[in-house]
This record gives sequence, structure tokens and C-alpha cells, in this order.
Amino acid sequence: MPSVKTIFARDGALSQGVQGFIPRAAQTEMAVSVEKAINDKAQLVVEAGTGTGKTFAYLIPALASDKKVIVSTGTKNLQEQLFHRDLPIVKQALGSTKKTVLLKGRANYLCLHRLAQHGGNSTLFEKQTLHQLSQVREWANSTKSGDMGELKSLPEDAKVLPFVTSTVDNCLGKDCPDYDDCYLVRARRKALDADMVVVNHHLFFADMALKDTGFGELIPEADVVLFDEAHQIPDIASEYFGEALSSRQLAEMGSDMEVVYRTKLKDAGQLSKAAEKLRASAMDLRLQFPQQPQKGNWQLALDKQVIRNQIDRLTDALELVYEVLKVHLGRDKDLDSVYERCVQARARLSRLTDTEKQGVSLWYETTPKHIILHLTPLSIAKRFAEYVETPKRSWIFTSATLMVDGGFEHFTGQMGLKQARTLGLESPFDYPEQALLCVPRYLPEPTAKDRSSALVKVSLELIRASKGRCFLLFTSHYMLRQVAQALEELITNPILVQGTTSKGALLEEYLSSGNGVLLGTSAFWEGVDVRGSDLTCVLIDKLPFAAPDDPLLEAKIADCKKHGGNPFAQIQIPRAVIALKQGAGRLIRDTSDKGVLVICDNRLVTRDYGRIFLASLPAMQRTRTLDNAVMFLQQLQSPHTEQQCAHEPELKETEV
Repeated sequence: MPSVKTIFARDGALSQGVQGFIPRAAQTEMAVSVEKAINDKAQLVVEAGTGTGKTFAYLIPALASDKKVIVSTGTKNLQEQLFHRDLPIVKQALGSTKKTVLLKGRANYLCLHRLAQHGGNSTLFEKQTLHQLSQVREWANSTKSGDMGELKSLPEDAKVLPFVTSTVDNCLGKDCPDYDDCYLVRARRKALDADMVVVNHHLFFADMALKDTGFGELIPEADVVLFDEAHQIPDIASEYFGEALSSRQLAEMGSDMEVVYRTKLKDAGQLSKAAEKLRASAMDLRLQFPQQPQKGNWQLALDKQVIRNQIDRLTDALELVYEVLKVHLGRDKDLDSVYERCVQARARLSRLTDTEKQGVSLWYETTPKHIILHLTPLSIAKRFAEYVETPKRSWIFTSATLMVDGGFEHFTGQMGLKQARTLGLESPFDYPEQALLCVPRYLPEPTAKDRSSALVKVSLELIRASKGRCFLLFTSHYMLRQVAQALEELITNPILVQGTTSKGALLEEYLSSGNGVLLGTSAFWEGVDVRGSDLTCVLIDKLPFAAPDDPLLEAKIADCKKHGGNPFAQIQIPRAVIALKQGAGRLIRDTSDKGVLVICDNRLVTRDYGRIFLASLPAMQRTRTLDNAVMFLQQLQSPHTEQQCAHEPELKETEV
């Protein structure tokens, strides 16, 4: 295999094998740095600006090496895109015969045992779930992979899924009668034999957490671990390094007991009674909180006597389940599995109600039907650093948004990467020529009551000047709804609002309309790629500081103060800078793109910390006058600059 530098050269394998490939100095520099980190078993952190071509810059040295590699992406969508689109191009260009495998989490694979277990329980299911179950049964006869994603007729949140897939809790492992035919086991065996395994961050850290408990690891050992969209890792890792218990888990435990009673142990009526008490107690805990989903401080909630009383009832219900299951141990493997889950749930509930524990945040979140209790470590640096050190291997972290105020200290500090090499690569795009940044004058302060009407006024001018083709990005659902309702009365453009349908469906509708206005919150600040004249304006309502009442953030702020730190400078500003960079990154996605970024927050120019935000954004032209932004957009409408609006929605930059 030729050197990586040769592969990226003007007459190299990529130029010969990939149509339209043009060598880029930054891409080659990143690829060479990745190659060196792989050879040296080193840690490398790379910020590669949009358009650098970072996917090829890490895939090629990884495939060119003789190492076993894990590539982890931010989401399942990006994981599939990398595996089905980017990897085949690279392998063909290199003439590589390396074995590459896509590995998903267990919830994505059909569980044959659970399908059989729920086969005859029509009385337990609603009509819609029964219909979905029949679809799964029919598909199960023909599938080779067992990947539930093949079954396109099922919605992503289909009610049947928990009944035909397994969780870490209810999987019987090697005791399962269907173990030899298990699709998850087959997928893992393929991964063990592969040279490169493509996963996502949630799967990687779920597996990492399981390894700490000594069982169930899914991802095979590797010589190289590559994280794309690495800015997401600190939050995802924290989730898996902590603990959680949900009313859904407890309700499912009760349901599984009910199934065993009805199908196998019909002489054990106490199973049904204990299961019902557990389900009722879990639901009663949820009813102590408002119907509207929310997050809150669990430690403060436990100060309320009514919550304490409900926890006592839940504890009693779990105790009853434990005693009943103990009587029937050994009679049925599924029931033995429920017993193990009960033991874990009792211990977890005890830890989640221990308000004396230091270095963690106790918080809760509610969905319309359930409550989830969380224990999250305030820092993962020490634990992750230990994991990275043993065994010695290569760790590469890359994203378009890792640096804050010109440095990597925020990211490397969060992750405990004291020995990491760092590399910052600017985007090859000509931002001064392609884009204009406007911070309009005379806007009310972010907390002012007339804020929404001012945003509507600014939005109207931009929408008219750009003839739609705008993203309006918000930091809160409340402000999004206020602006959306007002615009519906004022414009005839299609208005596409996050939450009315899936993210993918909204993007498709936006692109097909040709003059749509898309309003979104955090889901549209990253991972969305709209190129050309389909998107010429992005408005951001204000600097994306996290909500001050977020319980996990509150705990981190308090901990930072306790250690003599400055939480605003050390926690809140860096997080907001990275989020702003992600939102701003939606605008310019290609060398021919042009557009206006409008940030409706005077603090960018009136506060000292505004300098940090501005320094972290691309070097666009700048103005405080909205008329200049309108004029820039109007100039884009002239016939000689008009581009075609027929791009397909993508979830990541095309990187060649």
C-alpha cells in the first residue's frame, strides 16, 4: 500500500479513482497526522472545518494500516451513511479488500426468543400492536440480518419493538434457547472477524460501560478507535458512566412476569399480583409530576414528603416482586432473568435515592407516560483517561467544532486527554466572499417581553429577501412556537416546524418546496446538510447558553464553584460556543454556496465574552445593519447567480 500522502496526491489513487476529487492541503495534513497517530499508538484531536474532507482523511489511513479499527459516528443515520456511501468509494479507490462491518445496538436486531415468547398473547396487545406483530412475523421468515431497519413499514417508535427486541436487562445470553441463531450474536461474530467496524457513540459507550461490569461486551477489541462528531462524546459518555432507572423498565419487568404466568406457570398467580403492584407503583410515581415533560433536580424532589412516600411504595413493590420471584427460581429461564433484573433495580433505586453521594448529579426527566431517574458523574475525565491508557492503542477524535477561543483545552480537559496531540484545520471555503454575518442593531435584550415580535420582524425581511429558503434556529421551543404562529398569518411560504413530523420528512418537504422556511431547535443545529441555493439564510435567535435550570448543568456549576473555578468561563461559555459553531455551520456547505447568517443577540458586541464567540466563527464579512443583509440576499436572486434547487437532503457533508 502506498503512503497516505501519495494516495492524496494530484496523481494518486483518489484522483484516479474518485470522480471530481481535488487534493486539499488541509485534508492531506489531517490524513498524515492520523497515519502517524495510528503508527505511534497516540491520541490525536482534530478540528477540521466544514469542507476539509475529514471522513476520507481518517478512513484512508485507517484502511491503509494493518490494524483493526473501530469507527464511531454521532448517530445511526451518519453511521449508515458512512458505511453505505463513503466506505465503498474509499475501498474501491484503494482497491482494498478489507472486511468492513456495520454494527448496531441490540435494540436494532430481532430477538427470536422474544418474538416466540409473545406469539400467543393477543390479549396483552392493542389492535395496532397486533398488526405490527404480524408484520414482524412475516418479515422474520425472510430476513438474513435481523436488522429491524429493513422493515420500512414500521415507524421508528413502533409499539411492538420492545416485544420483539431485547435489552441488556431481559437478554438471556448463552442460556437463551435461540442463542445459536441469534442475529445479535451473528452480528458480533462478523465484527470480531472484520478489519473495520462502524458503530455509533451510544453503542460504543454502552458497551464500554458493560465491560466495566464484566459481562456482555459487544464491540470487539481494536488497535485503533476513531470518533467522528467527537464534540458529542462528553455528554454521551457521561450518560453511560452514570446510572438510570425508568418506570418503563419496571413496567416491562411486570409485563414479562405476566407473560410467564399466562403461558408457562399458570399455577403461580402471585406473579400476576406482584407484577400489577409494581406497574401501578411505577406509574403512580410518574403521576406525582406535571403532565408536560420536564427535567428537574431529583435531590430537591426527594425533599417532598409525597415523593418520598411514593418511593417507599415503589421499594415495597420491588421487595414483593423479589420475594415472589425467589420462590419460583429455577422453574423458568425468563423468570430467572426477571429476578436478576429485580435485584439490579432494587440496588439501583437505593443508589438513586442516596442524596449524600458526592461528585454526581441526581436528576430526573419525564416523558408523557414515564419518568427516568438519573445519577450522572460531574466529570468523566479520570475514568475515561484510565480507559484510554490500557491497553495501549490509537485514539483519534475529530469534529468541525472542538476548539473554543483558538484552543482544545475545553475538550481535552473534559475527556482527560493529557497526552493528546492536537491539530486545528480551517475550512477551505472562502467565507469573506461567500458569507455575511449580521448582528442587527436595536434588538431587545434576550429576556425582553417584546422579543418574539422583534424576531418576527427581522425574519419577515429576511424571508422576503431570500424568497424563503431560510432556516430559523431557536434555543427554546417556546420562542419557536411564538414565531411560527406569527409567521403563519404573515407569509404564504411553506412553514415547516420541528415536531410536526420527523426530521427527515421536514427536510424533504423543505427541499421540494423551493421556497420553504424551516423552524427548528437543537435537532437542526447540527447534522443537517443543505447545499446550494436551497438554503441562503440562517437566523439564530440568541446565543445558545444552556438553560440555567438544567439540573445536570446546575450541579456542574455548583461543583465548579466549590473548587474555586469560574463556571461561566469554564463551562457555560465553551458549551455555547460549540453549539453556536454547529448552528452557524448549516449555512455554507460547499465552495459555491453563498448566504447570510443573522444572530439576533447584541451580547456578541456588547459583552466582553462576545469576542470569544466571534473569534470561533468563520471569517465572514460582518455588519450591524439588517439592510446590508437584505441587500446581500437580494443580489443572490439575480439570474446569473441562481443555482439549481434539486439537492437531496443529506445528514453530513459529502467529503471527497
